[in-house]
Amino acid sequence: MRRLCLVLFSLGLAACSSPNPYVAASAPIPAAPPQAARTFDASAYPAPVRDYGAYRNWAWRNGQLPAGTAWADSAQIAEAVSGALDQRGLRPLHDKRPADLFVSADVRLEKRLRQVQDDYGYGYGGYNRYGNGYGMYNSVPIVRTYEVQVVVVRVDLFDARTGQPVWSASAETGSKGSQSERGDALRQAVQKAMTAYPPS
Repeated sequence: MRRLCLVLFSLGLAACSSPNPYVAASAPIPAAPPQAARTFDASAYPAPVRDYGAYRNWAWRNGQLPAGTAWADSAQIAEAVSGALDQRGLRPLHDKRPADLFVSADVRLEKRLRQVQDDYGYGYGGYNRYGNGYGMYNSVPIVRTYEVQVVVVRVDLFDARTGQPVWSASAETGSKGSQSERGDALRQAVQKAMTAYPPS
């Protein structure tokens, strides 16, 4: 057994001392193409920080008021959006000067699933030596799922010079109520959507 171990050990040492069949070789890096010196890769640099303070006025994108729906007409949506923008220092343009921002707004009805959990307990009642006894020893949660209709308001802002989107947000509100209640709900939803403008 000792001889066998010695022979195997000798063979292992002999294998380690044999030359490596793999030889390191590399080809030179090819020269860059001539057009590489004139090509600017914007993705290699971080985007410049946007100065939201430079935006002072706005106009409707493509000169179009928001489309109305059966829930709210075009004038109501435009009034709610205009009021929210005004509170953030953005004034609508009423002449032919170039705008800083283009604005679009959208109102649509969507369906949502809501869940409500009710805990119903199983109790007992009876008598003991101190009188009537009542207690609760178990409860079973019952989850009910139902569908509701909500109104989703979306506001998009675009840089008027470049056409690039600069900000977007949406919020939702309930779809029930009278015409005046809907107007209030619409204004609240737009205000909620505009809460984070300008981004910090």
